[in-house]
Amino acid sequence: MGAVPPTVLVVDDTASIRFLIRTNLELAGFDVIEAEDGQDCLDVLAGLETLPDVITMDMMMPRMDGVTAITRVRANPRFARVGLVMVSTQSQQIDLNRAAAAGVDEYVTKPFDPDTLVATVRRVLESRR
Repeated sequence: MGAVPPTVLVVDDTASIRFLIRTNLELAGFDVIEAEDGQDCLDVLAGLETLPDVITMDMMMPRMDGVTAITRVRANPRFARVGLVMVSTQSQQIDLNRAAAAGVDEYVTKPFDPDTLVATVRRVLESRR
């Protein structure tokens, strides 16, 4: 029996983006679960026995944006070891600063190169182990 593949929770309100991220991560050997926005992310996390290793989070979403969701994830000691990658079209310095202040480990700007996304998730995964 092989090692358990790392799990990534992909959070984005656009189904096609979730599909794109999921496909690239699954091809790279990750297990993937999905959430539609920040509130859905928190609901999914609350219901999981085994936490994801990394969360990719969009910034601009309905109900709860990514920065708010990341702030709430980081405030919960249960999620201390979960890596966070912001994946967003928002690429101004103020956006990067807000994400960093909320506790993201890395930031990937959309549209993204799939290899860059996978490499970033792997880097965050390694830094959290």
